[in-house]
Amino acid sequence: MKHSLLRFWTHFKYLPSAWLLCLQLLILTLSMLSYDSVSYRAGTWMLGVVVLLVIAKVIRQTPMFTILGLIFVAGAIFFSSLIVLGLRYTWIMIVAHLFEASAYFSAAYGLLRYMFHDRYLTKDELFAAGAVFTLLAWGFAFLYSICQLWVPYSFSDPELQAYQPWLDLLFLSFSVQSATGLSDVMPVSPVARMLAIIQMFVGVMYLALIVSRLIALQYISHLPKQTHIQHKHRKPEE
Repeated sequence: MKHSLLRFWTHFKYLPSAWLLCLQLLILTLSMLSYDSVSYRAGTWMLGVVVLLVIAKVIRQTPMFTILGLIFVAGAIFFSSLIVLGLRYTWIMIVAHLFEASAYFSAAYGLLRYMFHDRYLTKDELFAAGAVFTLLAWGFAFLYSICQLWVPYSFSDPELQAYQPWLDLLFLSFSVQSATGLSDVMPVSPVARMLAIIQMFVGVMYLALIVSRLIALQYISHLPKQTHIQHKHRKPEE
């Protein structure tokens, strides 16, 4: 039993995208527990941005691990810290969410570059496919939060609240991106509907793109050995 757990840990530690998915699940649980507290929610947001540093091993292999990406992460941590300390001005929350959304989208782009860099399908790329989906959903949830801070009542719900709770916005984001349409929160302002339209397009295109990519990689991995070698050494212009 001990050797089995050790072998599992040895394999798992080389799967940074799997770590990201697990940490995102932890943040989702914390978001549920901090439903009614602004300070705890800000702490959860800050933890979510710190998660992006955990996957630095993946992002470092792409052009997105740059000074610009670090600025997004640092800005998100700084302004989220201000919210935790009690500075809950609207402009601070907008700037914090803007940095957080930028950090999540940067990480998603970095993981996409990481997945499209290899010619062969690996276990970590399967986890990366799910991780990019969650990163995009979190990024759009922050944009929705900015939208309702900028234009109150941007979203309608049965209780007609001016500002929707964070977990409800995250639920809306996953519903729109996955095209399930399960959320009872509806975008009603022009800006909110524009963001929803963009996310619908991004979600559909991502699923089509990633499915075709994974199928292609799986096909290449089952080619005969000689053809496998030709693909590996093929020149870019070919």
